Amino acid sequence: MLCTKCGKREAVYHRRYSGESLCSRCFLQSVEERVKRTINQYGMFEPKDRIAVAVSGGKDSLTLLQILYKIEQKFPKSELIAITIDEGIGDYRREAIKLVGQLCNRLGVEHHVYTFREIYGYTLDDVVEAGGVEFKPCSYCGVLRRRALNFAARELGATKLAVAHTLDDEAQTIIMNLLRGDPLRLARLKPVSDFVHPRLVRRVKPLCMVPEAETALYAYLARLPYTNRQCPYAHKALRNEVRIFLNRLEFKHPSTKFTIYKAFERIRPAIEATIGEVKLNECKICGEPTPGEICQACKLLNKITNHQ
Repeated sequence: MLCTKCGKREAVYHRRYSGESLCSRCFLQSVEERVKRTINQYGMFEPKDRIAVAVSGGKDSLTLLQILYKIEQKFPKSELIAITIDEGIGDYRREAIKLVGQLCNRLGVEHHVYTFREIYGYTLDDVVEAGGVEFKPCSYCGVLRRRALNFAARELGATKLAVAHTLDDEAQTIIMNLLRGDPLRLARLKPVSDFVHPRLVRRVKPLCMVPEAETALYAYLARLPYTNRQCPYAHKALRNEVRIFLNRLEFKHPSTKFTIYKAFERIRPAIEATIGEVKLNECKICGEPTPGEICQACKLLNKITNHQ
């Protein structure tokens, strides 16, 4: 079958949600164009931004780095740097850090590695060992990883922090927060985070309209050196169950994930209006922004200390 876009080359991918069949060249271009449209639609960047890209070494983050690098070439006053967080899960990150370094060297992008042990004094394995079955690794990792990325981006002078959250990630997060009955997190779920505190680097999600399957194919066709290794704790997460559920729905009803995301975009303003403005204080322990007196990261770290 020929590509439905150019009509010249053999198609390598069929988009069930749109009916298109694309050759490798047209597919790569279509993903890049979608990212550009998303960036423009939400006003994610300024011409002089210093952009920190959170790069784990997986297909999503390396795809994001590659596409942002291409876009950044047209804006000589902007800067691009890569940040990798090593959570301390055995040797899980070792290969990923090496692969990220290879791509960064190829692109001429600065690569900075930060570790949980350096920032918190603990690895994630330490957390799991100290807490036993009571501590859910993914819950702790999510909180500590978000803070670590913000800390690293701020320390490196970044004006924006780009994270590789795909359409799948966003749809999963919407469902998870509904299941948890967490309207505050739903209200904060945006393609571009609000400017709410000078110590918080604004987060942007350029891949929020790109399905995970397409970042995987992009990384493969672009010959990016990504790792397929899954986190050993991932099977314990609620997200994994939601992922399976949504993938089954998507298979039976193509475009389900787009529908969830677009519907949420329409109702989010109503959720925000109900929640109202949340005032941020500075954590009494670490000084990081928090709606309470002590931030969630410090609460978790205190629990770990008390269990030792």
